[in-house]
Amino acid sequence: MPRFLVLLILLGASYSKYSVCCAQDIGFKEKQKQYTRVKGAYKAKEKLLQAELHKIGYELSEIEVFIRAFKKEAILEVFVKKIEDKQYHYFKTYDFCSNSGNLGPKRIEGDAQIPEGFYQIEGYNPYSQFHLSLRVNYPNDADLILSNKNYPGSEVYVQGDCVTIGCIPITDDKIKELYLLSVESKNNSERPISIHIFPFYLSDKNINNAILKDKNLKIHHKFWKELQSGFDFFEKNKTLPKISVNQTGQYTLQNHEK
Repeated sequence: MPRFLVLLILLGASYSKYSVCCAQDIGFKEKQKQYTRVKGAYKAKEKLLQAELHKIGYELSEIEVFIRAFKKEAILEVFVKKIEDKQYHYFKTYDFCSNSGNLGPKRIEGDAQIPEGFYQIEGYNPYSQFHLSLRVNYPNDADLILSNKNYPGSEVYVQGDCVTIGCIPITDDKIKELYLLSVESKNNSERPISIHIFPFYLSDKNINNAILKDKNLKIHHKFWKELQSGFDFFEKNKTLPKISVNQTGQYTLQNHEK
């Protein structure tokens, strides 16, 4: 075989190997931006979000995100921080555009309940039937103990559209923003995004008023007090509480408050 042909074959093999390597090394953000809806979200929202972050001293390329949701108030709050920082800074609020279920945790498939507890974002769906969606890791360790053993339910999302039977919809327009922020956070840091879902702002007054208004909610009092410890810790310190789950499914706060 002529030398130049051998050289061309070797060069072709090297190029092919390099291409496979580079495709495997592509980052999470770039993989996501290959999807049409994610690319569209960046086109529509990236400059807006960057400008809003600049106002509070942040860049998209350096943020980690934390999310809180409140069922009664029907709002979802977004906090950000720099990767190297400990404390989060409030960024913005999105309204639920629809709601389902009642106050209290999710305990069985088909109950239409939005869960309550301490969760993480475990999935990014760029081709959701609800435009874009972020999957919540329900059932978590506590839910697996306290919910129906055979049918605890699953597939809980923060999503677009305005349809829900236990998810949190914030419209197609606003999920573009939250999805983009979440992609940036995951791309910037190995730590998963925490999402805490509460029945309402967990003050003693609000817990007592809810039970006075509806005595059936008294069964959630102990559970809500468990959630309140984590809620209060973040309110005081603006850092995430370290939560563990005991053998009976109770949440326990591990942080030592300053």
